[in-house]
Amino acid sequence: MASPTSIIPRLSTLLLGVLGVDLPAALVILLSLTIGLLMVMVFRYTSDQKAIRLAKNQLKAHLLAVRLFQDQLPVVLSSYGSILRCTGRYLQLAFKPLLIVALPLTFLIVQLDRYLGWTPLPPGQAFLLKARATSPDAVNELSLRLPPEMSTTAPAVHVPAENEVVWRVVAEKNGEYNVIIGVAGRTLAKRVVVSSGLSRISPIRLQGRFWQRIFVSGEPALPENSPVQSVEVGYPSREIKFMGFEWNWIWLFFLLSLVAGFVFKSVLRIEI
Repeated sequence: MASPTSIIPRLSTLLLGVLGVDLPAALVILLSLTIGLLMVMVFRYTSDQKAIRLAKNQLKAHLLAVRLFQDQLPVVLSSYGSILRCTGRYLQLAFKPLLIVALPLTFLIVQLDRYLGWTPLPPGQAFLLKARATSPDAVNELSLRLPPEMSTTAPAVHVPAENEVVWRVVAEKNGEYNVIIGVAGRTLAKRVVVSSGLSRISPIRLQGRFWQRIFVSGEPALPENSPVQSVEVGYPSREIKFMGFEWNWIWLFFLLSLVAGFVFKSVLRIEI
C-alpha cells in the first residue's frame, strides 16, 4: 500500500500535467477537496439533521406563501414573521457545527499560511531587512551581522519617524540562515529562508504574547525587555496560478472548499 507521502507527490504531478498547475496550486486544490469533505462530515455528525431539514422546509413554505398570496397583506406579513423565526431557528441549529469547524480550520489556515502565504527569497535577489526599536534612542545603536553567504548591497537607512533601520541584503545561495541584530550589548536572531522550493516562512519576529503573534509570526517572541520591537524580512507574497488567474491562496482555498462542500453535501445527502 502506498504511503501518504508517496501519494501526494503523485497527485501533485497529475494535477501539474492535467491542469497545468504548480505544486502550491496542487496542494491548495487537494487541501480544499479534503477540507470540503471533512467540513460536511463534521456538520453531519454534530448537527440535528432532522431539525435542520424541518427548519429549511418551513422556511421554503413561508417563502412560497409570500409569492402565492402577495395580494393579501395579512398573510404576507405573517409569512415574513415566520421567515424570520425559521431563519433564527436554522442559524441556532447550524451554530454548533459551524463553531466546531471554524476553530480548527482557523488554526489550520494559520499554519498553512506559513508555507503558502509567501515565497522564499531567491538567491542573488536583494531584499529588505527591517529592525524596529522600542525607543528613538535605541535606533542609532542597531547593528547587523550576517553569515558569510549573505552581504549588504547598500548602506543602512535610518527612519527616525518609525524607529526603524532598513538594510538591503542579498544571499548568494540557497539555505536557511540566521541574521543577527545587535543593540545595547545584546543580540537577537531572525531566520531567513533562501530557496526555490516550498518552505515554512515567518516574515516577522516580534514581541508580544502568543495570541498576539499567532497570525503574523511563526517564530519565538522577542524578549519583553528587548530594545528591539520587531525584525522583519521582505518576503514576496505568493500568488497561486489557477484557471488563468492569480489568486491569494486563502481566497482560492475558501472558494474551492465551498464548492467541494456543496458537491459532497449533495452526493452524501447531508442537510446544511
